[in-house]
This record gives sequence, structure tokens and C-alpha cells, in this order.
Amino acid sequence: MNRELEHLLRTEAPQVLGALVRRFGRFDIAEDAVQEALLAAGQTWPAEGIPENPRSWLIRVGYRRMVDLLRSDQARHRREQEVGAAELAMREPERRANPAPGTDDSLTLLLLCCHPALDATAQVALTLRAVGGLTTAEIARAHGTTEPTMGARISRAKQRLARAGARFTPPTDADRDSRVAAVMRVLYLIFNEGYTATAGDRLARVDLTREAIRLTRMLHAALADDPEATGLLALMLLTESRRAARTADGDLVPLDEQDRTMWDRDLIAEGTALIDGVWNRGQAGPYQLQAAIAAVHAAASTPDQTDWAQIAVLYLWLERLTPTAPVRLSRVVAVAHAHGPARGLALLDDLNQRHHLDRHPLTRQREHAVRAHLLQMTGDTARAAALYRQAADLTANRVEQRYLLGRAGDLA
Repeated sequence: MNRELEHLLRTEAPQVLGALVRRFGRFDIAEDAVQEALLAAGQTWPAEGIPENPRSWLIRVGYRRMVDLLRSDQARHRREQEVGAAELAMREPERRANPAPGTDDSLTLLLLCCHPALDATAQVALTLRAVGGLTTAEIARAHGTTEPTMGARISRAKQRLARAGARFTPPTDADRDSRVAAVMRVLYLIFNEGYTATAGDRLARVDLTREAIRLTRMLHAALADDPEATGLLALMLLTESRRAARTADGDLVPLDEQDRTMWDRDLIAEGTALIDGVWNRGQAGPYQLQAAIAAVHAAASTPDQTDWAQIAVLYLWLERLTPTAPVRLSRVVAVAHAHGPARGLALLDDLNQRHHLDRHPLTRQREHAVRAHLLQMTGDTARAAALYRQAADLTANRVEQRYLLGRAGDLA
């Protein structure tokens, strides 16, 4: 399957799933039906050509598969009624669950996946699977757990939605904030997985970063007065602006070695304007703080001009709001740049003693790489080389592996 067709199917899948779930309220069966419709398209379209209305084609095939799936279990009277309703909908186009003109079901599907019947972990995992298109293994890595554990969580989440009779309905005032917050967490994770892929021979997955930005633009348009939604979009745009400079001939290029003339100035201007517009609206949230850090990086025309002291303060502020292992490790890097590698190593030792960053599943690999870099800066090249090799062993992304092994080789 070529990339153009793959991108089309990826874009349409949430819309098709949304149409089926809105009509039947059966997320579990609808997802299976959509997967079979996508498989049929992947087998048919390369030979016969893409239909004039791909979404309608996929919905029609998905509907037929829904009927088959519902017919397979006729023990319950309700399912019999659903089969009849589905057949009637197929005969009467005006009754079909096609989206209203000009609508996009992706965001509606995001809100469904963040249904209050699910806990936060299930909301994030299910949305990444249904809308983000991540594999169970990728979702597990984002959560620092195993693939079987995450697979079980996703399966239980689908069952909870089915039991709750969840349909495409707007969130109530009581749960709106929590569901929107869950959506933002999901979009953030999708973007991060796209920006640095968990595994494979590519550093980034552009399809994921583009999808995350597209959905976040929609969220920002719907919540124009929400500073955190604005901050999240600004963060993505400022981070994405560096993508073209992150690799050269397939190899990773660290931030301080990037050709900054390759940074996308349009994205930087847009992202900076967004964060500047909400920065003084009271207490800044985590996405605003991360966007502010990205804006400080973007403002420096050379690495030496980076205001690392300001970045270190912003990370300290961020750590107080979200005391996670990745944030703590990022503060170590900022402190080392602002105040020297010895200070950074001392902070890293302290955080390891109190929070075990060197054993945490989300930071273990990067902790080795950061410590190696700081030791290299102090002149301890032997220990640095050994840690670079250990860090390379802990990542499944082959671009990262080559970079880390190259750093180790340079010190040999």
C-alpha cells in the first residue's frame, strides 16, 4: 500500500468509526467493522482506483460488516433490533449515520473515548488506539507498561463503553473539563510518539505529528479561550518547527548541532504568537510552560544564545505542577547547561536517590544518555562511552541507536 493511500485511510478511519458508533452505540463491534472496511479498501482501491467519495464507500462496507457481526449473535433481542435498524438504514440513505456536512468526527470520537465511565489511563489508551492509530506496543511504551497489560486495559475499556451504552453525545458541564483534559493528554502523547518513534528505522512518524497538530487545531478552535489548549498547540508547532533539522542522511542531529536555518520560521512565528497571547492570563499550566520553554529555544539563533537559566527556572516551575520522571530529567539537562555539568550530575544523583529516574520505565534509557553526556563534558570519557552503549541497548529506535553508538565510538 502506497503512503498516499495509507494516509487517506488513516484520515478517514476515525470518521467512519465515528459514523458507525454514533448510529449503533457499539464501539467494540464498530471498530472491528471499520478494520475490515479498511482492509477491503486496501485490497480493492489499488486495482480499481479510489472511489469519488472514499468515506461513503468505507461507511457502506462498514455498515454491511456491522450487520454481519450483529447477526452472528442473535440470542439477545436488542441485537436483533439493531440488525433491523441497520438494514433499514442501508435501504434509506437519509437514515444513515453520515456526518453532517462540514463536520469532522475525529474530535467527537476523542470525546467519546474520554467518556467518564473510563478511568484516565483507559481514556488515553483507547483514544490512542482508535483515533491516533498507535499499536498496543507503542501505547504501552508511552505508559511505561507491557504490551499484554495495555492490551487488556484497552479490551476492558471497550467493554466498559459497551456496558455504559456510550454514544456520540456532548459532555455535560460536570465532566466537560475532565474530558477535555483527557483529550489534551491524548493529543500530547500522539504528538510525542510521532516526534520520536518508539521503535523502527525512522526517528519520527510524520503522520502522527501531523494528525496530532490537526486535531489540536480543531480543539483550539472549539476552545479558543482555553489557555492550555492554546499552549498545547503552541508547544506542538514550536517543537515541529525543528523537525527538518533533526536528522541528516538518516542520522540524528542533537539540538545544539542543528542547522537552525532549517527551522520552520512560519511555525515558530505562529507558535510564539499563541503562547505570548495567553502567557499573562494567570497561573500557567503544564502545556503553556512547555510551550514557553520551546519558545526560548526558538528565539536563540545559535546554541550559545540559548537562555538556559530561564529554561531551568521554567522546568522547576513545571516540575512543581507535574512532578514526573521525564520533567525531572529535563530539568537536569537545563541545569547542566545553565550551571555546568558538575551541578547537573549532582542534581541527577539526588533525583535518582529520591525518585529513581535510572530505573523508571519512561526515563531509564534517557537517564543513561544524559549521564553519559554530562560525564563526557567533565572529561570522563570511559564511563561516558559505556553509558552511551547501555543507552543504545535500551532503545528500539534504530536512529537513536546509531547516534548513541556513534557517540560511544567517538570516545573510544
